[in-house]
Amino acid sequence: VHLVESGGGLAQPGGSLRLSCAASGFTFSSYTMGWFRQAPGKEREFVAAITWNGGRTYYADSVKGRFTISRDNAKNTLYLQMNSLKPEDTALYYCAKRRSAFTSPWSTSISEYDYWGQGTQVTVSS
Repeated sequence: VHLVESGGGLAQPGGSLRLSCAASGFTFSSYTMGWFRQAPGKEREFVAAITWNGGRTYYADSVKGRFTISRDNAKNTLYLQMNSLKPEDTALYYCAKRRSAFTSPWSTSISEYDYWGQGTQVTVSS
């Protein structure tokens, strides 16, 4: 299993970024996928998740209405569109694969995910 995030960078408050996660080594279309983030000195936290077929999504309250998770199973790629960015969104963002196939997106627990990318840095600052 290999997960590679990209698309991070520096954005101004109110700006947008789109993260991508290229997946390989497993049947991408069978697994719920998630995005997490970790700010310096803080624990890794759940951001969003999407079911294997893209039919259901789930967001942390802190990003609801601003971030959109999506996936393209034909391209084995997961996305996170981030709009109306705030300085508190600054963190290292990780994509992750759920441990079991065909699961709901509701779990925010890190232990429910078994493979992680290396992360992509998002910095929101003026």
